[in-house]
Amino acid sequence: MEDILEILKYTLPSLIVFLTVYYFLKKYFENEAKKRMHQTLLKNHDVITPLRLQAYERIILYLERISPESLILRVNKPGYTCQQLQTELLNTIRIEWEHNLSQQLYVTQKSWEVVKNAKANIIQLINVSADKVKADSPSLNLSKAILSSVMDQKKIHTADAIKYIKGEMNQMF
Repeated sequence: MEDILEILKYTLPSLIVFLTVYYFLKKYFENEAKKRMHQTLLKNHDVITPLRLQAYERIILYLERISPESLILRVNKPGYTCQQLQTELLNTIRIEWEHNLSQQLYVTQKSWEVVKNAKANIIQLINVSADKVKADSPSLNLSKAILSSVMDQKKIHTADAIKYIKGEMNQMF
C-alpha cells in the first residue's frame, strides 16, 4: 500500500502538470486557429468587397443600358423597319445579359431576381409594343409605341430595379 502511495506521490503531480500543460496548449492552438480564420476572413473580405462593388456597378450600368429610352437611342438606325428594330433591341438585351451573367456571383439572390424581372419586363414591353405596329413600317413607329408605353406605365422597371440595387448596396456597405 505504501508503495502505491509513494508512486502516486510522484505520478499524481506529474499527471496534473501534464493535464494542465495539455489544456493550455490545446486552448492556445484553438485560439491561433481562430486568429488565422479571422485573418483569412478579413483578407477575403478585402478581396471580395471591391468585386461586389464592381458587380453592383455593372448591374446598374446594365439596367441603364437596357432602359427603353437608352436602348432605342443606341440601337435604332435610319432605314430600319419595326421588325428589324425589335430584333436588334432584343439581341442587344440578350448580348448585354450574357456579358453580365457572372455578376450574379457577387450580388444577393433578391437583387439578381430584381434584375431578371426588369429584363423580362423590358422584353415584354418591346414585344407588346411591336405587336401594335406593322412589322414593315419605319422603326420610328415602334420607337414611339415603346416610349408611349413607358410613359403610360406608372412603374419604370429599370428605374425601380436600380433603386432597389442602390438601396441594397448601401445597406451592405
